[in-house]
Amino acid sequence: MLKATILTVSDSRSLKEDQSGHLIARLLEEHTIAVVDHRIIKDDRVQIQAAYLSQELMGADLLIINGGTGVARRDVTISAIRPLLAQTIPGFGEAFRSLSFQEIGTRALASSAIAGFNFYNQLTYCLPGSKNACQTALTQLILPEVDHLIFERSTTRKEVHHHAH
Repeated sequence: MLKATILTVSDSRSLKEDQSGHLIARLLEEHTIAVVDHRIIKDDRVQIQAAYLSQELMGADLLIINGGTGVARRDVTISAIRPLLAQTIPGFGEAFRSLSFQEIGTRALASSAIAGFNFYNQLTYCLPGSKNACQTALTQLILPEVDHLIFERSTTRKEVHHHAH
């Protein structure tokens, strides 16, 4: 069973009011992915990185961050997380913005949603904080492909490790 963590970036929400985070948790659990940690952190680059690295050390397969991906000055999630990714998956952001554009029009273009693998080969997604955006990303892009992406990456890792001997 795959394991996931959820990190909500928000200056205003509490864990109880975290509708997007709870939606993500429910969708993951329906896909038989266990949520092993769910927390809220302020829109602060250092706090976001500290929380993410702490979740990374829990050994989950999938780390989902929501919030702080827009263009407001307070939106620092992408600049906090991007340096912590060993490889990004540009197609995710492109497809997400394309789907969002169909739903909300040109406002979708301000979203910097990204995906990639960190240095522990854990799949990471940075999503907008909107519940609708999280629903779209999970149901149409993340869940249909998550098993395959994680399998591909773990296979590659074993082969690389094998060749090192």
